[in-house]
Amino acid sequence: MTLFHILDILGVISFAISGSLVAMRIRLDPFGVFIIAFATSVGGGTLRDVLIGAQPVFWMKNTEVIYLIIGSYLFAILFRKKLKYLNKSLFLFDTIGLALYTIMGTEIGLNANFHPLIIISIATMSASFGGVIRDILCNEIPVIFRKEIYATACVFGSITFLVLHNLNVHEPIVYVSTFFVVIAIRLVAVRFHLSLPTFYTKK
Repeated sequence: MTLFHILDILGVISFAISGSLVAMRIRLDPFGVFIIAFATSVGGGTLRDVLIGAQPVFWMKNTEVIYLIIGSYLFAILFRKKLKYLNKSLFLFDTIGLALYTIMGTEIGLNANFHPLIIISIATMSASFGGVIRDILCNEIPVIFRKEIYATACVFGSITFLVLHNLNVHEPIVYVSTFFVVIAIRLVAVRFHLSLPTFYTKK
C-alpha cells in the first residue's frame, strides 16, 4: 500500500465523518445522513475526475471507497454522543479532509502534466467542493463562499507541494509539509478570526 493510497483512505474517512456530523446537526434521518456523508466524501473527487476525463470516476472503479464511507458513517452515528463537541469535531475532520484532498488533487494534476495554475485549481476543487455540495444539500451557504479562509488554505497548500516537488524534496516530506500548511492556515485563521474581505453593493 503506497503513501498516496493511505492518504486517500484517510481523506475519504475524514470527509465522510464531517458530512455525517453536519447532517446530524440539522437532524436528518439515517438515510439523509448517509447521503450527505457520501456526497461530502466523493463530491470534490468526482468533479476532479470529470474535469480531467478520468472515466469511470474513482469511487465507481474502487468499491473500497464505498465501504470506507459506510464504515465512517456508522462510526459517526454510533459515537455521536462521544463527539459531543460537534462543532470542534466537524472542524477537525473537515480540515483534515481538506488537507489530504489538497495533496491528492495536486499529485493527480502533476501526474497528468498540467500547468501549475491548473494543478492548483484542480487541487482546490478536489479538496473543497465536497464541502460545497454538503452545505448546499444542508441548505447552508457553502463555507467556501463565505469570508472564512477555506479554499485559500488549499491554494497555499498546493503551492507548497509544487515548490517542494520542483526542489526534488522527498515525497513523504512534500506530503507532510503540504498537510501542515493547510492545517496551520485553517487553525490560525479560526484562532485569530482572520478572513477575506467581502464585497457588496448598496441597493
